[in-house]
Amino acid sequence: MCRLVIAEKPSVGQAIAHVLGATERGDGYMEGGGWLVSWCVGHLVGLAPADTYDPKYSKWAYEDLPIVPGCWQYVADQTKEKQLAVLRALMGREDISAVVCATDAGREGQLIFQLVYDFCGCNKPTLRLWISSMEEQAIREGFDRLKDGADYDRLYQSALCRSQADWLVGINATRLFSVLYHRTLNVGRVQTPTLALLVEREAAIAAFKKEKFYTVQLMAGALTAEGDRMKDKKDAEKMRTVCDGQTATVQKVEKKEKAQLPPKLYDLTGLQREANRLYGYTAQQTLDYTQALYEKRLVTYPRTDSRYLTEDMAAGLPALVEAVAGVLPFFSGLRPSVNAGQVVDGSKVSDHHAIIPTPSMPGADLPGLPAGEKAVLYLIAARLVCAVGEKSVTAETTLSLSCGGHTFTAKGCTVTAEGWKAADHAFRATLKEREDGKEPDGGLLPELAEGQELSGVTASLREGATAPPKHFTEDTLLSAMECAGAGDMPEDAERKGLGTPATRASIIEKLVKTGFVERKQRALLPTQKGHNLIAVLPELVKSPALTAEWEQKLKQVERGELDSADFMAGITQLTAELVGQYGALRESADTSLFQPVREAVGVCPRCGGKVVEIPKGFVCENRDCGFAMWKGSRFFTAKKKELTAKTAAALLKTGRAKLTGCYSEKSGKTYDAVAVLDDTGGQYVNFKLEFPDRK
Repeated sequence: MCRLVIAEKPSVGQAIAHVLGATERGDGYMEGGGWLVSWCVGHLVGLAPADTYDPKYSKWAYEDLPIVPGCWQYVADQTKEKQLAVLRALMGREDISAVVCATDAGREGQLIFQLVYDFCGCNKPTLRLWISSMEEQAIREGFDRLKDGADYDRLYQSALCRSQADWLVGINATRLFSVLYHRTLNVGRVQTPTLALLVEREAAIAAFKKEKFYTVQLMAGALTAEGDRMKDKKDAEKMRTVCDGQTATVQKVEKKEKAQLPPKLYDLTGLQREANRLYGYTAQQTLDYTQALYEKRLVTYPRTDSRYLTEDMAAGLPALVEAVAGVLPFFSGLRPSVNAGQVVDGSKVSDHHAIIPTPSMPGADLPGLPAGEKAVLYLIAARLVCAVGEKSVTAETTLSLSCGGHTFTAKGCTVTAEGWKAADHAFRATLKEREDGKEPDGGLLPELAEGQELSGVTASLREGATAPPKHFTEDTLLSAMECAGAGDMPEDAERKGLGTPATRASIIEKLVKTGFVERKQRALLPTQKGHNLIAVLPELVKSPALTAEWEQKLKQVERGELDSADFMAGITQLTAELVGQYGALRESADTSLFQPVREAVGVCPRCGGKVVEIPKGFVCENRDCGFAMWKGSRFFTAKKKELTAKTAAALLKTGRAKLTGCYSEKSGKTYDAVAVLDDTGGQYVNFKLEFPDRK
C-alpha cells in the first residue's frame, strides 16, 4: 500500500518527492519508496459563479439581489483540469491507503487541499504535514510527526467561511452599486476599507493648512540651543533682540544613559514594509521573492504573522547566526553575539515562527540569485544577526540655558556601546540611499556646569512650517492595514487589522488593477474613481473596524469558539440589509460620478460645448446637441484616411484639415487635399474637399 502526498505547487512537490525517495516520474506526479507525490497548481477548485445557481444571474439586476446560495456549489478551474484529473485518478487508486495534505501550512493552503479532496469525492483517511521550512531535514522531521487530518477541520471551516463571506459581500455589493451607478464598481470585504484609508488620508492632506512657526537659536562657540516654537514673528524677533549679545546661564545639565533593544525578527508584513522602504519593492514583489527563496530552501515559510521563534530552535541559533554572518560580505570581520532569549517565545508564535534564513543558506550560490531575491535574503539575514545582538547604548546630555528671561535647550548624544547597531550600520552602508528621516546620532556637547555663564551669545531667528500628512506608501499602508480597527477590538484579540499578512499584497494589487488606486513613484494615490466610490458607499462596507471584527471571528471559528454557521448567518443578514437599505437609491443615484473624464479635443460648432473622443468618433458632451464626427464616416474611409484626434482638432478649430496621400477610387492614385467641415446642423455632419492652388 502507498500514501499519496498532495503539495500546493510542482516545485514543492518535487522537493518533497526527492526527500521521500519518490524518483520515478509519472504524468503529473512522482512515485517510489511507498509514496506517490503530486501537486495542485494553486486553486484547482473554487466557488461557482452566480449564474451556476440560476441562469438569470448572468445579467445584473437589482431585483435578483441578494444572491444567497442555499447550498454552495464548486467548479473546477478550466485551465487546470488536467492536473485535477491526475489527482482524482491518484486518489482513486486502490493501493492508496491515506492522503497527506502537504499544501502550505496555513488557512489558504488548507482550503486548496480540502476543496480538491471533497470535489474528487475522496473519503480515504487524511494526514497533515505542517512544516515551516523546505529544507530536507525539516521535511523528514515533518513526515516523522504527521498529524491527523481531522485536527485541521476547524482551520478548514475558517478558510471556508472567509471564502464564502468574500463571495457574498463581493458579489452582492459589487452588483448592487454597479447597477445603481451604471458602471462596474468592485466592492470587497477587505479591499474597500483599504481604499477608504487611502481616500481619508488624501482628504486630510487636502484639508491641511500650513502654519508658520518661529524659533530663536542661541550660539555660543560650538554650542547651539533652541527656544520654544512661536507663532508670532514679531514676538520671536523681540525675543531674538533681547537675547542677542547677552550672557546665557546654564540652568540644568541632565545626563542619562539610554538603551535601544535590538529589533524583532520579521513577520511577512514587517518584511514587506522594510523592503518597500529600502528598495521600493511592492508588497507583492516582496512576497514573490520570499516565496521563491522558501522554495529554494534558503528561508523559512513567509506567510507568517509571528516575530518570534519556538523554544526548540534556541539550541541551533548560535551556529546558524555565525554561519549566516560569515557569508554576508558586509559582515566581514564582525563577530556577532547571540542572545537567543530575545527572539524565542513560543507563546507568541501562531501557525509559523518568524522568517529567518535556513541552515542551507550559507552554502548556497548567493551571487547567482536574481537581484530581488538576493536583496530580500540579505534583509532577512541581516535582521537575524541584529535581532540576537546586544543592546545599543548611548549617553545623552540635555542642557537648559537661560537668557533674557527665556529658556533654551540643547541636546547631544554619543554612542557608548554600539551593540546590534554595528551589524545594522554595516548592512545599511551597502544601500544606495540612506532612509528618509534616518539621521545620524547627535554629537558631543561641550562640558558645562550648572551656573556657568556664556557671554556674548549670538541669537538668530529660524522660520519653519508645519507639514501635512504624507501620502501612503506600501510601507505605511501595510502598517495602517495591520492596525486598522484595532482601537475597537478587545485587548486580547489574536488577529486585528485588515486582511492577513498573506492577503494584504494581493488586496493592494487588486485596487491598482481595478483602477481605484494608482502608483506614483512610491506613493499610493486613490484615483477619482476611488474617491467617488468611497463617497457613495455606506459605512457598513468601508469600515475597517467591521472587517477587523470579522477577522477576529474567523480566528474564533478556527479555535472552535464560534460556529461557522453562526458566522455565515451574520454575513448573510448584513448583505440583505445592505441591499434593502440602498434599493431606494435606484432613481436618485448620481451616475455621472463614474463617467470617465475625457479631455476635450475642441469646441462644438453648434452649442459651444466640449467635443470629446469616444471609441467610435468625436462627439459633443451635450447629449441634446447631437454633433458627432464618426471615425467610420465614408468620407474618410473611402480615401483610406483615418479621422484622428489631430485631424478632428484642426477641423473644430479652423474648419479645415490638410489630408495627404488620399486614395482615389476611380484612378487608384493618391493625392493631397484639404478636408473642410461642412456642417448644416442636420443629423449627420458633412465634409467636402478643397484642392490647393496648383502652380
